[in-house]
Amino acid sequence: MAIQVGDKLPDATLKVMTGEGPKDATTKELFGGKKVVLFAVPGAFTPTCSAKHLPGYIQRAKDIKARGVDTIVCLSVNDVFVMGAWGDAQGAGDDVVMVADGAGDFTRALGLEFDLSAAGLGLRSQRFAAVIEDGRVKVLNVEKGGKLETSDAETILAAL
Repeated sequence: MAIQVGDKLPDATLKVMTGEGPKDATTKELFGGKKVVLFAVPGAFTPTCSAKHLPGYIQRAKDIKARGVDTIVCLSVNDVFVMGAWGDAQGAGDDVVMVADGAGDFTRALGLEFDLSAAGLGLRSQRFAAVIEDGRVKVLNVEKGGKLETSDAETILAAL
């Protein structure tokens, strides 16, 4: 069963790229005691994710943070090196934290995985966005049918 509004995020260890290389980042470190916008994409460097989803959050980062958000997190079932390179290529800088769920463990624990093996991509995350306050889900928008309508930066900004 997928995570719901009101649920606490499951404990997990994810990866972020730093200037010193890959670093572990626990869900407690990323989401504990903070207001965080978390959005997930099916894959780094994929068309909709690169052309619209991530760029929207980069462009609206200041507006989102002005509404009391401490951090914006982009999550994907990709390795930390790919997420670091994608963040660099997109100019995410300090505006969006690029987080790798390499084996998809966190995504599965959320119940938001889907199988794109037929397309050669394996297990991936559904496209979604959430507002997380102190590790608890306050808003959750999961996309249907591969669209980008409810998990985009504008929709989340309006929900804040």
